Amino acid sequence: MMEHVQVVILGGGPAGYTAALYCARAGFRTVILEKLSAGGQMATTAQIDNYPGFDEGVDGFELGMKMQAQAERFGAETYLEEVLSVDLTAVPKKIVTDSRELTADAVILATGASARKLGVPEEDSLVGRGVAYCATCDGMFYKGKTVAVIGGGNTAAADALFLSRICEKVILIHRRDTLRADRVYLNPLQSCDNLEFIWNSTVDAILHDQKVTGLRLRDKFSGELQEIACDGVFVAVGQLPNTALFEGQLDLDHGYIAADETTRTSLPGVFAIGDVRTKALRQVITAASDGAVASHFVEEYLASL
Repeated sequence: MMEHVQVVILGGGPAGYTAALYCARAGFRTVILEKLSAGGQMATTAQIDNYPGFDEGVDGFELGMKMQAQAERFGAETYLEEVLSVDLTAVPKKIVTDSRELTADAVILATGASARKLGVPEEDSLVGRGVAYCATCDGMFYKGKTVAVIGGGNTAAADALFLSRICEKVILIHRRDTLRADRVYLNPLQSCDNLEFIWNSTVDAILHDQKVTGLRLRDKFSGELQEIACDGVFVAVGQLPNTALFEGQLDLDHGYIAADETTRTSLPGVFAIGDVRTKALRQVITAASDGAVASHFVEEYLASL
């Protein structure tokens, strides 16, 4: 038997729980569907220093739990379930999870984005055996060892700095000759005695026996191959939006949900917030901002029904 609620939010990260807080406070029955735990990717970050109000920083998992508790204090409901299918074109919208079926007047999509993979042979089979995508999650397994970080953006720079504090050596490998990371990272990186840069190179293969033993790199210009030894590889080459459930139902922009600053999508009653939507900056604070904005337009939409 289907259960009807006014607002269903897919994803329990900072965007989803901010939207839940505002919608619940506005008096709407609000359900959050999250397949893992509160906080989303934020929960995998041990130290968040750029979210206002925490002068000493805050643990991402702790912040996620606080956001959940705050939204639930006003009546929001959390179901830790995986969403199997959605029909966003239906009236009302239909959502099927591994435990229940729901209909909703309005749906807020806050499904975030996942780490992009290198796409080299045996990468998937080596996850947990030397290949990782989250330095703060898995870095301590490589304490005192040599690791490689692949990428040149803010995530790669932050991962390299974090790992430099616990690993014997960090090798930062980038396909260009300069980093794309913000300037705030550059001086600390250049000051690391145990950090080595390898420029204009891509990963040709991950070397391994039972675990990762190194990388084979290819020079972008000469095509020359070189092998380096390392105990772990941290991949930080971008993200892929989690939009597979919505393909064919919503307008997408390079895979992200096309939604402007109102968070409205191409379908009435469907809103997109956080890392999954087209936007200039993807941070915890901009995700939370999206959640607050969405609630305003959800309220406007529900009033029109």
